[in-house]
Amino acid sequence: MARRAGWRVILRIEDLDTPRIKPGAAAALLDTLRWLGLDWDPGPDVPDQGAGPGVLVQSADLAAYAHEMRRLASLGMAYPCHLSRTQVEAAASAPQQGAHETPYPASLRPPIVGQSLDFDHPPPGPDTAPGQTPNWRFCTAPGIVEFVDHFAGPQRIDVAANIGDFVLWTRRNQPSYQLAVVVDDHRQGVTQIVRGDDLLDSAARQLLLRRALDLTPEPTFTHLPLVLGADGRRLAKRHGDTRIDTYRAAGVAPEAVVGLVAFWCGVLARRARLSAAEFMAGLDLSTIPRTPITFTAEDDQWLRSQSR
Repeated sequence: MARRAGWRVILRIEDLDTPRIKPGAAAALLDTLRWLGLDWDPGPDVPDQGAGPGVLVQSADLAAYAHEMRRLASLGMAYPCHLSRTQVEAAASAPQQGAHETPYPASLRPPIVGQSLDFDHPPPGPDTAPGQTPNWRFCTAPGIVEFVDHFAGPQRIDVAANIGDFVLWTRRNQPSYQLAVVVDDHRQGVTQIVRGDDLLDSAARQLLLRRALDLTPEPTFTHLPLVLGADGRRLAKRHGDTRIDTYRAAGVAPEAVVGLVAFWCGVLARRARLSAAEFMAGLDLSTIPRTPITFTAEDDQWLRSQSR
């Protein structure tokens, strides 16, 4: 989509979920992208932070996120929360079926005042030890967030009712995903966001944050269907070893992986090898299914038959 439209492609290493980040994961990611025939453009004003020139690595410098977090706190749009996940779950009325996180009830929100945020000396909670870092949550105002997704269509999301006051800064003294990507999208000049539809509701939260921080212009969103296992859940280890690196190690050609994705997207009428350049030439949003894509046993068998 980006290459055909003449956009710049920005690569960013989002590695702030530190307990789950494996050493060497970023380098392996870059190698896999190159193997598939994908490339990217240097990001604006980004030095080499270990992933190559122009590639922003979030964990390399938290200063920009801390600056915006302090702004939100000083404006009275964020507050410290010392409650544990268990305490939040106990206070929430029955969580919605399929929800990714427990909604944070507005009844738990303390009186909000603008305050100075000192990360080295966090405010104490009633049941916490001195110096223990709390989560910081966003004050989500009631109301519907509306936007038009270029694939999923018009969206109306009630963040206050469905999610509540979401986390901006974590107990690990790091920005949350929601805050980090908003800051990075703005400072990198991102105008078009294309990603999986599991993050569709996150777009509403990110729009609320952009508006609170007065970050303009707002980007355009295109959320595409995920690849799921036969059980309808996100493709993961529970479905076996379906990593691209596994097929690569077995001798599968990169054109086979690209060709399978092209088949899923309606570019090809049957499974066949295709280069990234050929896929680009044939891609059309109108042929991509509006429902999740299932990785079947037949897909796996076909891939394994496509060794060089």
